[in-house]
Amino acid sequence: MSSSPRASSLRARLIAEQTVLLAMVCLVIGVTVMVALQAFLLNRLDDDLMAASARAVAQPGPPRPAPPGQETGTIDAVIVDGDRLLAQVQTPSGERRALTDLAPLHTLPADGVIRERDLGGLGTYRVVAVRIDPQTVVVTGLPLTDVHDTLWTVGLVLGGVSLIGLTVAGVAGALLVRRALTPLDRMAATARRVAELPLHEGEVTLPDRVPAGDTDPRTEVGQVGAALNRMLDHVGDALAARHESETRVRQFVADASHELRTPLAAIRGYTELARRDDGLPADVAHALARVDSESGRMTALVEDLLLLARLDSGRPLLREPVDLSALVVTAVGDAQVSGPDHRWRLDLPAEPVTATGDAARLHQVVANLLVNGSTHTPPGTTVTTALSTRGGTVTLTVTDDGPGIPADLLPTVFERFARGDTSRSRAAGSTGLGLAIVAAVVAAHGGGVSVESRPGRTRFAIRLHR
Repeated sequence: MSSSPRASSLRARLIAEQTVLLAMVCLVIGVTVMVALQAFLLNRLDDDLMAASARAVAQPGPPRPAPPGQETGTIDAVIVDGDRLLAQVQTPSGERRALTDLAPLHTLPADGVIRERDLGGLGTYRVVAVRIDPQTVVVTGLPLTDVHDTLWTVGLVLGGVSLIGLTVAGVAGALLVRRALTPLDRMAATARRVAELPLHEGEVTLPDRVPAGDTDPRTEVGQVGAALNRMLDHVGDALAARHESETRVRQFVADASHELRTPLAAIRGYTELARRDDGLPADVAHALARVDSESGRMTALVEDLLLLARLDSGRPLLREPVDLSALVVTAVGDAQVSGPDHRWRLDLPAEPVTATGDAARLHQVVANLLVNGSTHTPPGTTVTTALSTRGGTVTLTVTDDGPGIPADLLPTVFERFARGDTSRSRAAGSTGLGLAIVAAVVAAHGGGVSVESRPGRTRFAIRLHR
């Protein structure tokens, strides 16, 4: 797995890039100044050297006396007959000191061209040799010490000034960059507040917008702010349209469910009345039985849809203490009667467990989970219902050792009309509303529901506040 480079903020990158750019500018300026200064100092030193050489050549001889006016450190030398060297150096006190063992001067071409030589303990010199007759060569040299000292001093000054300048520029740049990016921080804060809103359901309003001062189209940051505001406007319009559509659908479902209850009750009533006649032919009796069965199923479906519509509309539920232990015992007893081919077990604490909520709806939650366990598992499956408490939370679990929920259905198992098969028969499948009602009722109680499933173990967990 390849590692990605460490991310850094735009502010940090801008400050770092600005500092690097300034450092490069300072380096270029420093190198340019040092090169130009070195050339200037060497030219001036060479001018002084040629003047000193002219004074030395102008002296009468032999013997040639030391020329007057020479600077401290100046070397005046005479090479006689190509091998005998007479050399003197001007000391700071104004005296002249004789020199020996200056081998580099012996090999110096007497062509009047300035050259650079290392004279050992004396240091590096700029020297020039001039032949005044076939047997005599006059050599003059000036030290580079002052040039080197000046370059070092200027280099240290430039380096110190550059370092101070970079520090000041970095601090000032950080302040300027922070000020320049403050509008982006405000935009990010706006985006974070919008992202924290529950946008997935219900009526959603987006009151947050980028301040008008950060939406100036003449600036790049302002263009981003204006675009973000336009996007939020479009998102707000889309959410409003979605909520309006959902409201119409919910109202339609609620109205249709409410209106269907009366004709369904009438159908069941007339069916029961007709079935009281013992003289009905067998096929007619069977047809009436099927009508009664299907009308009962239709009535249950309508009641489920009406309940979901009421929960979606935010209709409040009862808030009263509920004895969950007694409720679970009753629900499991009912499931045992309706599903005798399953094994039903209880795992309850010794003390009664209570929670705050609507007893009828919570009983429906437990009943739906138990019906789900008996409907979608084969005979002989063990279904265990358990209660536990921790702090202010009550956890109710329904666990079975059946074949499990298909992996492709697991992420949508609490959605409406989610079914593991295509049948809508109560004997073979379901309408897909049972677990949706479980999730909606638990959410209306401020709780949470989850499911874990694998072959041999499926566990539904309900968490409620006490």
